[in-house]
Order: sequence, then structure tokens, then C-alpha cells
Amino acid sequence: MQVLVVMLFSPLLKGVISRLKAIIQSKRGPSIWQPYYDLYKLFRKDEVISTDASWIFRAAPLVSFAVPLLVTLLIPVLTGFPLTWAFMGDMLGGGFILSLGGFFATLAAMDTASPYGQMGSSRTRMVSFLAEPVLMCVFFVVSLVAGATIPYIVNHAWYMGGKSVIYPSHVLVVIAFFMVILAETGRIPVDNPDGHFELAMIDESKSLEYSGKGFALIKWGGYMKLFVLMTIFMNVLVTPWGLATAVTAPALTLAVLSLLLKMLAGAVLIVIIESTLAKLRLFRVAEFLGMAFVISLLGLITYFIGV
Repeated sequence: MQVLVVMLFSPLLKGVISRLKAIIQSKRGPSIWQPYYDLYKLFRKDEVISTDASWIFRAAPLVSFAVPLLVTLLIPVLTGFPLTWAFMGDMLGGGFILSLGGFFATLAAMDTASPYGQMGSSRTRMVSFLAEPVLMCVFFVVSLVAGATIPYIVNHAWYMGGKSVIYPSHVLVVIAFFMVILAETGRIPVDNPDGHFELAMIDESKSLEYSGKGFALIKWGGYMKLFVLMTIFMNVLVTPWGLATAVTAPALTLAVLSLLLKMLAGAVLIVIIESTLAKLRLFRVAEFLGMAFVISLLGLITYFIGV
């Protein structure tokens, strides 16, 4: 059911964000169901694949689609108790799994020798290279405060010890992790997901050579990646309550409704940021992620000095 929730509602999160941005900018904008229409249209289209493409180009959409679903089995999406595979990987392991999808997408973008794909691959590797130290510091602080990096255990630690929520180290980690989410999912101020100017694209340029079903899988995988990262942000670090404690219809229904409300709050936060800030120039992205690293490092320091 966790997998189905991520699959079904991740396009809705993208549609709500686009709709809210249009309302704030006094535009008519697309319907919140537009991502579903786009996926339906793409799945019905034929694929055009370059004769120079290798198996990597064909496998990348499948990997990009499957990776977020695998991470879904490791994190508390609906249940407050661990699932069967919950201890297969911690937050760092989940980050490695998500990076695998980005790695295949980067190789696929270079596979057809498209100049825009290679440029986007280079830029996304730069962003990932700068984001990884931030994630490491975040995981260090989480492991020190909660005593573990398993998402379910961290969720339980925050939920049972409500006083830990007001720790400065926790607040700083939350800020740093959210900045990494903006960078890893190609949101403003790092990248503009709604822009279509090839020279300015970062994340979107990796899928320019795809069409039909392959393009649909990559887009759907991108929707699910944002949904999964926001789920970790909300259910593990910020609002760890509202999860089901038993496998019953009422408990799971309340958990789904609680998750959707959290996603709505996250969408509003993203829309406010994207409507008040401009996209940074490429070489200023390092400053943005450098600031995230300093914030996460401050979280580590404040924990050790006992603030």
C-alpha cells in the first residue's frame, strides 16, 4: 500500500505545486491533474531511440522508475512500525539507492552524444558532488541525536521525545536537508523545473532525448523522487506523527490523509520559495549548497557543545 500511495499521489504533488505557483503568479495555469494526463499521453506514444544508444539508454527509465519505489520500502510512509525490508538500509543507504537512479540517468544522457544531455549530466554531477557532504553531516547529527539512522527508529525517537524537536541541532538539520531536497529535485533556486531553455537546464536536460514510454517512466520517477524525499522530510524529521500503528482500514486511511496534508504543507513551502526567489546562476549554486553545508555543520557543532 505504501508503494501504491507513492505511485498514485506523486503526480498529484507535482500538479498541486504547478497549480499553486500559477495562482500566486496570477495565471490560469494547468489543472492539478495535468501530470496524469501527460503520463497517459506519453505511455500511448511510440519511442524514438537513437541508433547510437546502448542498453544503458534503454535501462535508465526503468531504473529511475524503480529506485524510488525501493526506497519506499525503507521509510515510514504510512506505518509507524517497520516493514519487512525496513532494516535493509538506513538513511544513507536510501540516499545511495536514489543516487543510483541519478547515475543511470546521467550515463543515459551522455549515451546518445547529445551536447545538451552531456552538459546537463555535467551540471547534475556538480550539484550532487556538492550536496553529498551536506547529507553526510545531516546523517551524522541524526545518528547522534536519535541513536540510529534507520528512518523508523529516527521517527520513533522524534515522536517519543517531543523535546528533541526544539533542539537547535535538529532545526539546523531540517533546514539543511530541505535545501538539499531543492537541489536534488531540480527546484528553484538551483534549477527551474518549468523552464525549457536548453542552455539553462540542469536536471531536465538529461531527458531531452527520451520520448514515449521511456520519457513517461523518467517523469514519473522524478515525481516519485520528490514525493519520497518530502516523505522523509515530513515523516522522519519534521512531523513524525499521524502514522498507522496497526494494519486496519481506519488507521491506514487516517495515515493517507495525514500524509496528503503534510504534502500539501510541503507544496505550499516549495511554492513560496519558488515564487519569491529567482533561479541562481550556475556558479552560484555552489554558494547555495555551501551554505547548506555550513548549516548542517553548525547542527553538528551545536549538538557536541550541548546547546
